Formats: sequence, structure tokens, C-alpha cells
Amino acid sequence: MNMMKMGCSVGPIRKSISNQFSPANGSLSKELFGLRFKNPVGLAAGFDKNALYLTELEALGFGFVEIGTVTPKPQAGNDKPRLFRLPKDQALINRMGFNNDGVQVVAQRLKEWREKHAQLIIGGNIGKNKVTPNEDAWKDYEICFRALFDCVDYFVVNVSSPNTPGLRELQEKDSLRKILSHLQTINRQESGAETGRKPKPILLKIAPDLTPQQIDDVIDLALEIKLDGLVATNTTISREQLHTTGQELETIGAGGLSGAPVRKRATEIVRYIHEKTNGQIPVIASGGIFTAADAKEKLAAGASLVQVWTGFIYEGPAIVKNICKGLLS
Repeated sequence: MNMMKMGCSVGPIRKSISNQFSPANGSLSKELFGLRFKNPVGLAAGFDKNALYLTELEALGFGFVEIGTVTPKPQAGNDKPRLFRLPKDQALINRMGFNNDGVQVVAQRLKEWREKHAQLIIGGNIGKNKVTPNEDAWKDYEICFRALFDCVDYFVVNVSSPNTPGLRELQEKDSLRKILSHLQTINRQESGAETGRKPKPILLKIAPDLTPQQIDDVIDLALEIKLDGLVATNTTISREQLHTTGQELETIGAGGLSGAPVRKRATEIVRYIHEKTNGQIPVIASGGIFTAADAKEKLAAGASLVQVWTGFIYEGPAIVKNICKGLLS
């Protein structure tokens, strides 16, 4: 991406890249959350954690980009190595640990970028710092929400990464209610006639490892506090049915598994949410999307939009154009 960043700093080169990789057909545009997405293929959080590559990602044709996960204070993340390829499985294992520059730096970077660009839809994926105890987690989400309110188009609350100790405990209904209800209150405070600002869509990203009862709790809570949507799903801690050997996996160690092995489970959860709610809760599908067929599977299951990450690593810069071309065929 650094080489591409150099190229995109030159107008004619950036235009050439955009012409080569951006989908040409505009018929895939979609309105959701009161936003107009130029196409349904986005980039999931975790790739551009610090909003450093938005110009380059826009040139590659992404319909939207989710930055982060961003935390209140900068943090280095877990020790390296912390990202591993599993080519036999078309998968990745990561234990990044929310490494990011901190919300104030990212917010300033976004503000400066926004002054020159207005087209790309940007989501802000927010989390808590590792040192913040769970009982105070709501404070971290508030800090990030307020700091990024004018910089992003929608928010995703991340309580489902397996790489921050204890974070997934926040997926329990009472913990979630405290965080999300508080954010909705702030959302109302930050918007309205007096401020001239609109409320920001708030979504929750969930793990593929939730039990049916936990998914039902998420659905009930989403309807109760009027969440705008869900992102399904994050990475998994499961290591079932992989071609990578047990010895290799043991050498790699802990982390979230993404890519092709998550595809089926992610689709099942998207379908379950869609059917359980009769489509009342929009879902952004993430997990194992490499091709147009994978995207069609998620959309047929009830997803409104899709996100790639591991697929981008394996398929390369033409992934958005190829998926969009396939969606039209």
C-alpha cells in the first residue's frame, strides 16, 4: 500500500488506478442508513486502522471503508509476529490487539482528509483500550464516539475481537445494553435542530462464536434500543476442519481466524438474523468473501452490504471490480 500511496499522490496516476480497478457500472449503488453507497462492497475494519490509505482504497473502487478499530489512547497492540497466512485454507490468523494511533490523531487525520474528499463513505470502528477494565468500557466507547462524530458516516461498536483480553465478555446482554444505550443517548445529544447535525448510524459487530441464545439476546437488544444494524461477523477462535496442520497452528498460537473457513458460519448467522427479524435489522456481512459468488451468497441470505478483508489479501486490488462485475451478471 505504501507504493500505491506514492502513486496516488500524483493525480494522473491516481486516475489511472481508479480507471483500472473501480467498477464502471453505477447500477449497484444502494441507499442504507440514510447514506448512498456507490456499490455494496466495502473494506472491513482492521486493514486501514489509522485512516492512512483512504485515497488509495477509494481509487480501488471500494463502496465504503471501515477504519479502526480505534481506541481512546494510542496503543502498540500485541507483540509481533501477530499476523499469519494459512494459504492451505485461504485464511489468516491475527492477534493484532487494536494497535492504533489513538482517536485524537485519527480524528484529525480524517478531518484533514475530508476537506479534500467527500465521496467515500467511512465507518468508524471503535473499541476500548486494553488497560481499561470492562466496567469502565462504556467510557472508552463514549470518548471515541464523540471524537469521531463529525469525521465518520457511521459507527461500529467492536466488542467481538478475540485479541483484547475480556473484550468478548462485553457481548453479554447487560454489558451491551449499558454501552449501546449510552451511545444512543449521546447520539441524540450531538444531533438535532440546535446542532444542525443528524444522528449517526450505530451498528454492532458480533462474533461468529455466539450461541443461538446469545444471538437472540443481541437481536432483542438491537430492536429494543433501535440499533441501525449489525456486522456479522468478526473473526473466530475456532480451528475446526482446517487443512493447516495442528503443529503449524500450535506454532502460530492464539488469534482470530478469518477467511474462507468462516464463510459458512457467517452466512448462517446473517440468514438467522434476517429470518428472525423479518429483515428489520440491516446486516453488513463479513466473513470469507473472495468472489462474486461469495458476495451473492451473503446477499441472498439477507445482507444489505458486504465487507472483504482476507479476500482482499488473497485476491488482490481487483477484488471490488471483480465482485461488482459478477453481481451484475
